[in-house]
This record gives sequence, C-alpha cells and structure tokens, in this order.
Amino acid sequence: MALADDHDEYAKLVRGMNPPRVVIDNEASDDATVIRVDSVNSHGTLLAVVQVIADLNLVIRKAYFSSDGSWFMDVFNVTDRDGNKVLDTPTISYIQTTLEAEDCYYPEVRNTVGIVPSEEYTSIELTGTDRPGLLSEVCAVLAGMQCAVRSAELWTHNTRVAAVVQVTDAAKAAGGAIEDKARIADISRRLDNLLRGQNGVRAAAAASLTHKERRLHQMMFEDRDYGAAGRPDPRTDVSVTHCAERGYTVVVVRCRDRPKLLFDTVCTITDMQYVVHHGTVSSEPGGGAYQEYYIRHVDGHPVSSEAERRRVVQCLEAAVERRTADGLELEVRTDDRAGLLSDVTRIFRENGLTIRRAEISSEDGEAVDTFYLSDPQGHPVEAKTIEAIRAQIGEAALRVKNNPLADDGGSSSEVAAGSTAFLFGNLFKFYRPFQNFGLIKLY
Repeated sequence: MALADDHDEYAKLVRGMNPPRVVIDNEASDDATVIRVDSVNSHGTLLAVVQVIADLNLVIRKAYFSSDGSWFMDVFNVTDRDGNKVLDTPTISYIQTTLEAEDCYYPEVRNTVGIVPSEEYTSIELTGTDRPGLLSEVCAVLAGMQCAVRSAELWTHNTRVAAVVQVTDAAKAAGGAIEDKARIADISRRLDNLLRGQNGVRAAAAASLTHKERRLHQMMFEDRDYGAAGRPDPRTDVSVTHCAERGYTVVVVRCRDRPKLLFDTVCTITDMQYVVHHGTVSSEPGGGAYQEYYIRHVDGHPVSSEAERRRVVQCLEAAVERRTADGLELEVRTDDRAGLLSDVTRIFRENGLTIRRAEISSEDGEAVDTFYLSDPQGHPVEAKTIEAIRAQIGEAALRVKNNPLADDGGSSSEVAAGSTAFLFGNLFKFYRPFQNFGLIKLY
C-alpha cells in the first residue's frame, strides 16, 4: 500500500511540474480551427482529449498525435457540423479550461472510471441479445415502476444490444434519483422475474455514468459483440501489420467518414489495453476516412500472434460499426410527459419496426428523441409505415431526418402528426417475454 501511495504522490508531482498546455488557433488554417495539446502522457490521454472534442459535436477533419517517452503532443483540425471554424467564445473557453484541467486526463482523481455519485438520477445498464420490441418492453416496465426516463442511449450490433438508461423517481414531485434501497431491490426483483433463468440482476446505490457513449463501448466490448454472428460492412477495412524496425504494430482503418469516428476507434484501442504512440487521421475525398496508428500493448510489446491480430481487426470493425445505423431516422420532439417514451416505442413495435439505435433526452419539460429504425430483417421502412407512424404519434412534431426510400435520397421533412387512437390490432405481433439477456445492472 505504501508503494502505491508513493507512486501516486510521484505522479502528482510530475503532473504539477508539467501541467497540460492548450493552444486554440483560428489563424493557422484557412478552413479549420487548430487545437494543440501538450501534456504528460499516460494510458488514456489521447482518449480524454478526443472525448472532449466529440462531446461538443465538433468534427475532426485532420489530426496528428505523438507520444515519445512520457510526453504527449497532438494537433486537431476541427470544424462544427456545418464545416465552419469554431468561433464561439464560450465553446473556445470550455475547450481551453477542460483540456487544461488535471482530472480530464486522470480519471482516478475523480472516482472509479465512468461512475460518480449522483443525486439527480439512477442509471440502468442493459446488455444482451437484441430482438424486435426490446426497448418498448423495457420502457413499459420502467413506466409501470414509476421510473421517468430522463435520457437513454441504445446501440445494437451483431445481434447484441447495449443500453444506458437514466431514470428519475416519478413518485416524487421533485424527481431525483431513486434512493430507497428497498425500492431499488424491488425494481431488481421485478426485472429478475422477467429474466428468470438468465444471469441475474445486480443493484447498488444510485449513481450516474459520467459518459454514456464511453460506457456503451465498454459494455459491448465486454459482451464480445465483435465475436458475434454478423458480417462486417464491406466499406470498412482494417489492416494490422508489424513494424519490426521500430517495434510497433501499425493499424490502418479505412471506412466511410462520420462524426465521432476517432472517438469510437480510440475507445476500443484503449479498452484493449493498447497505447497509441503515433498516429494520423484525415478525411478523404468521396466521404471516406483514413486512420493510421502506431501502437503497443501497455506492457510495451507489439501485437505478437495471428490470433491477437485477428482480434484487433474484429474489435476495430465493431468500433466503427456500433454507432452506424442505416435506415429510417426519426426525431420526435414534444412536451415531455409520463409514459411518453413507452407510448412512442410501442407504436414502433405495433408497426413491426426494430430500433437499431436510439438517443433519448428530456430537459426543461421537452422531450427530444431520435430513433434509427428498420424492419426486423434490416430492410428500409416503407412509406406507408411512415405515414401510419405519423398518424399514431399524436400531437408530437415528427421529423423524418433520413429516409433511404425518399425520392430525393433521404432529405428531412417535418410533419405535425394528426391525433388518432392507437392501433392495438397487432400490439403483440412481435412481443415475446424477456429472454437471452446477459446482464442488467442498476446503479
């Protein structure tokens, strides 16, 4: 224990003598804002920087990073989603302040990685086998247990599903986390009844996950979605070769470009306990992306076997594809109310649709929910089904943000849906009891 304490004190001394330095420059490039970061290097440093940029929904057009010895240096060329430089003063100030803060790079200063105490909400994690209607059933159960969904994110990949759902106590006027241990135990028992014969339910005191997307990557990696049945996207190509003269393993990723791509790949490299010593990423003509990493394992050794090489390829293919969800993209924006999410997801299930990905949020009395939908076989949603959904959503504003079947190639449209009764005819068409879940945890 004394040795660990001595190591911590030495690490603090080194960090104190070499604080992170951040320069944000809007003059160095004609078409992007340049962010330069220098800091003491440690496992996860690159991920910490990329995570801050990703959380601001900034697009990384180019990046260069290098860590020789114990010092980390990188350069990011970033824009907003519209391709403009970052000129907003509060945003620039936030980037500067956050990236120069010590706990941005050393999560152990805060708490266990990814989890901190919370009084605002209770977080529920789910991983298991995906199937049609799953999110609808989860929401119905939570609504029945007086859990108001404040935010949620769900990913599916290779027949697996992972979700992080943050709920508040609908039984209290002020909301907040569910603090009653007996009630948490009751929620666990009810979920356990639905999951009887599976791996069980674990519950603990209320807590929040500091970063949902980071946690989703960890959950799907732990659930081995990269080893599940499924073929990789043919547009994704990952190569892993040995650089003998320098003692590195060279990883090259080519795929279609999209927001947060660098964050996703660096998450998986970090979770696999590899360190990126050098790298470069860039956008390519035609909507492509190129990423090149020179990595070693945290023990200092490169990839040493064919089995390990194949695993790196599979894991990075999964990292690229988890967030990708082809198909119909719908946004529901309306006044929040108890049971709203349960009703909306039930409508999708009634119409035979599968939710491939979902982003749920509620703030200041307004719900903004985005769903990525297909039929159970993964085919695009037909126009008549979209019209049926519009009719059933009610007074909500329904925006079709991407539709592969649209004549214009998937342009957005916003429609105030008419108010009609729900169609219960095939409510249970795709309903099956909860099954094949590997894990549900309540914090």
